[in-house]
Amino acid sequence: MNPISPRQLSPARETGWRRRWFDIIYRHDTPPSRNFDLLLIAAIVISVLVVMLDSVASIHARYAKLLYVIEWGFTLLFTVEYVLRLMTVRQPLRYALSGWGIIDLLSILPTYLSLLIPGSQSLLVLRALRILRLFRILKLTQYVEESGLLLGALWRSRRKIFIFFSAVMTLVVIFGAAMYLIEGPQHGFTSIPTSMYWAIVTMATVGFGDIAPQTTLGRAVTSILILIGYSIIAVPTGIYTAELVTSLREASHEPGHLDRRDCPQCGLEGHDPDALHCRNCGSRLPASMG
Repeated sequence: MNPISPRQLSPARETGWRRRWFDIIYRHDTPPSRNFDLLLIAAIVISVLVVMLDSVASIHARYAKLLYVIEWGFTLLFTVEYVLRLMTVRQPLRYALSGWGIIDLLSILPTYLSLLIPGSQSLLVLRALRILRLFRILKLTQYVEESGLLLGALWRSRRKIFIFFSAVMTLVVIFGAAMYLIEGPQHGFTSIPTSMYWAIVTMATVGFGDIAPQTTLGRAVTSILILIGYSIIAVPTGIYTAELVTSLREASHEPGHLDRRDCPQCGLEGHDPDALHCRNCGSRLPASMG
């Protein structure tokens, strides 16, 4: 799921209401766009709290109708937001198939699907659909300016991380099969998949203790696996950190890169590093930290 940033989107129209709403929805450096983001963040948090409260039996029994109305209100709000996002970009399908577009759709789809499942036998399914509404919390990340940088670094390091986890799974299979032969069903290692579960728990240094080796050889193998786990547990962090440092270095040298100075007069954030005055109100800017 390749992340997409507002810089990669273009407005459907250069003038008119679509252009104005494009700037409000996809930009984050003007007062209207910041107010729009704050409103949506508040709506997302409250809607997630409503879903959580609805899962409490006593609250659901007392306030089910009220929570139902509130849920539909948030669903309609996010539906309008989703439609506006599609209508204000030049390539709506591109946004709909992007990571953010899929998250936006998942945040509203369960409520509409619940209308298509009649009968009391569907109560368990409806409960699952209510849980899926928690995808709305993922919408929060698109309103954090740095999230695109973090996701970009994660996307670029995906191949290295995949190779790392492939190596880890190879070790899990080898040690799981070995412990199945060494310990056997009499000591809780009833199958190779069960032994693989033990290997993952051991390598991650979690140590639940529900399955434990009893033989001397089994404990020796366990000790080796624990040491291997400690040795490689920081590898994916190092891979991701290296990509993130590279992304930060590239971003700092981008043409037109904006710093984080706020205008003391109007509060506008994001100006050119060599800017002396606010591009919105013309007030004198504080000295650049870079």
